[in-house]
Amino acid sequence: MAKVCEITGKKVMFGNNVSHAMNKTRRRFDINLIKKRFYIPEEDKWITLKLKASALKTINKKGLSAVLKEARAQGVLK
Repeated sequence: MAKVCEITGKKVMFGNNVSHAMNKTRRRFDINLIKKRFYIPEEDKWITLKLKASALKTINKKGLSAVLKEARAQGVLK
C-alpha cells in the first residue's frame, strides 16, 4: 500500500538528515495519512478514503461532494 493521498495525490518526499559536521544521510518525509469512511447520500453508498489531514480539513470546509468533484476533474480520483 503506497502512502499517497487519494484526494490530492500527494506522496512521500525524500531529503537529507544533516549533522553538525554536515554529513548527509537520506531520510523520508511521510505524509499525515488518515483512513476515513464517508457516506455519499447522492450515490447512497459508503466509501473509504486514505487522505491527508489537510484534505480532511478541506472536506470539512467545502463538503465531500465538492471535493470529490474537484478530484475527479483533476484526474486524481476515478
